[in-house]
Amino acid sequence: MPPHGWVGLVSIAAAEALLFAGNRWVGEWFTPLVWTAYILFVDGLVRARTGQSYLSTRRRELVGVTVASIGSWWLFELYNAPRFWRGGADLEGLWWQYHNLEPDPLLRFVGYTWAFATIFPALFLTAEALKASLVAGLSNRRPLRLPHRAHAASIILGGIAVVLPLLVVSRWLVPLVWVGYGLLLEPINYRRGAPSWLREVEAGDYRRLAALLGSGLCCGLLWEFWNYWALTKWTYTVPYAGEFKLFEMPVLGYLGFPPFALEAFAMYNFLRSLVK
Repeated sequence: MPPHGWVGLVSIAAAEALLFAGNRWVGEWFTPLVWTAYILFVDGLVRARTGQSYLSTRRRELVGVTVASIGSWWLFELYNAPRFWRGGADLEGLWWQYHNLEPDPLLRFVGYTWAFATIFPALFLTAEALKASLVAGLSNRRPLRLPHRAHAASIILGGIAVVLPLLVVSRWLVPLVWVGYGLLLEPINYRRGAPSWLREVEAGDYRRLAALLGSGLCCGLLWEFWNYWALTKWTYTVPYAGEFKLFEMPVLGYLGFPPFALEAFAMYNFLRSLVK
């Protein structure tokens, strides 16, 4: 593994040690710190396994992934905060809430942006690591070709899922946010010739699909695990089985992480296709 991978691993351990030792600065900035360290570590694993990675051979791509990650999560924050566009300060209307935030507005914005910047890189690097290891054998399988009407139906359903939570402010609609853009954009990427797991499964290659699903679950568990002990953290308000939790996340909420990884992949590749 290259040196930056070891730096990431040591940094994760150091951040954990300082957090439990009571270091307040680390506790308040724990999420962006530990996820930056995680990216360094997993990037090193991918480099060791495949010979290439964001930090070693694809730095320009990393910039694009990071920018897409920041912009996409600010979009999700718009869904989370109807007060931004309906007026008022209805904190009870939020699906997730942040606690113990930095009081200085500029530093708080830096913290938000830094944390948001780590989301897509962590998901995609984890998927690359899984694709090169645990799911490496899922190629040359039976092809699965969906009819064009299924693609059209997905686009229509995705469009409804994207728009409805903006029109109807309801906690019951939160699952639509984590599947809507995936349903909408994946078939569009397929038709535009952008990277698409739909095209890959048509060729009998299920590695990317399985790797993204696994990455969503893996990163989701780590997000909630590391969030639980951080001083600056988030919690959830959901109407269904919200009292049954693993860390701060209601158990049913973990079902949203795998499709979210597919959605992130579709969003990034759609945005990338627009600037090529």
